[in-house]
Amino acid sequence: MASGDLERGSKNRGANNNANFASYYVETSDKAWTSWLIPMFVVANVAVFVAVMYVNNCPRNNLGFDGGCVARFLGRISFQPLRENPLFGPSSTTLEKMGALEWDKVVHAHQGWRLVTCMWLHAGVIHLLANMLSLVFIGIRLEQQFGFARVGIIYLLSGFGGSILSSLFIQRNISVGASGALFGLLGAMLSELLTNWTIYSNKVAALITLLVIIAVNLAVGILPHVDNFAHIGGFLTGFLLGFVLLLRPQFRWVERRHLPAGARVKSKHKVYQYVLWLVAMILLIVGFILGLVMLFKGENANKHCSWCHYLSCVPTSRWKCDN
Repeated sequence: MASGDLERGSKNRGANNNANFASYYVETSDKAWTSWLIPMFVVANVAVFVAVMYVNNCPRNNLGFDGGCVARFLGRISFQPLRENPLFGPSSTTLEKMGALEWDKVVHAHQGWRLVTCMWLHAGVIHLLANMLSLVFIGIRLEQQFGFARVGIIYLLSGFGGSILSSLFIQRNISVGASGALFGLLGAMLSELLTNWTIYSNKVAALITLLVIIAVNLAVGILPHVDNFAHIGGFLTGFLLGFVLLLRPQFRWVERRHLPAGARVKSKHKVYQYVLWLVAMILLIVGFILGLVMLFKGENANKHCSWCHYLSCVPTSRWKCDN
């Protein structure tokens, strides 16, 4: 599930379906974490949106070319005219001022911080609600299982990875939204299932369900005004991080204290888990270094991949695609 975004960042994912995974998880740890980081992320995103709307100040700055401000009773946090922003949010100028991802400013104005700030901005109320609902459904479950540190690292690095790939391919529009980070959590869920394959029941059903959710959301990303490169970059980053951070010990190792004296205890992890960990770590390091070098050299990735633009938008008789 996704909705087009005026600022190339509105990606509402099918996170509600994440609840279906509860029956497939097999807990292997005695410790259940309390989720507090994900709720904090939600509060932070909402607070940033309110601050952006306060700075936007539609009643004062709107020139009236596209109509009047929406919900004027909200005062300076009222929304831009729907013709300008149908998602009930600020103007693109305000988003750009507050840290939206813009290739020219990152490369030529040396504002690399936009690679991080853009993931805390949203184009409108609809965009914000879609992403925050997805974050709650996906993130809280993961944080309860693996703790705030690992989930927080995946969320932030996935958003950063999505911003890098987006900047390499989309260089004429601004981009905002937490969708790269959210897709990173989906990617981590997939790699966690694969690397801990032997400890799950109903593993095939869980894998198929998760793959369908991911495929549907990536497919929706080919609509115009949706930054699917941020989706893909975030997903790949989270997928690799899942192999590194979300390893589970094998049952035999967890239950070693209940075994009779002298019983053989298997290793904490299987060989294939160590191999996946090493390969994923190498790919992460190489990918981030290569992406950042290309970005700050001003490379346009579309020149190296003539068909890749179709991953973010497929033109039809109803709409056209630009960069």
